[in-house]
Amino acid sequence: MAVAVAINSSEGLHYNGKVTWLVALSCIIAASGGLLFGYDTGVTGGVTSMESFLKKFFPGVYIQMKEDTNLSNYCKFDSQLLTSFTSSLYISCLIASFLAASVTRDYGRKPSIIIGGVAFLFGAVLGG
Repeated sequence: MAVAVAINSSEGLHYNGKVTWLVALSCIIAASGGLLFGYDTGVTGGVTSMESFLKKFFPGVYIQMKEDTNLSNYCKFDSQLLTSFTSSLYISCLIASFLAASVTRDYGRKPSIIIGGVAFLFGAVLGG
């Protein structure tokens, strides 16, 4: 049997801060980072099904794809190596999160955000 307890205390802390345009803009930019990560993951998933990519980087999977006549549009082939390529985005983010934590602790939030932004910009320039 579930029991619920409600505590009503008028001694709670009151914060007099307001939602300003700067706070709202910061939230929108932070949410955009998540959108960009999802977009990058989706693009990488699409690239792994391109024939030119498979020919150059995964020729075994490309040959398997060409030989199989019963291909489904949903699951074209089964390759652990190709799947690990897509998963490498998540692994690199995990490693980077630990590095970012130490950089933030040592240098502060602003330099760590600037370093991350410059790295993302550099990757976008290289990607075209």
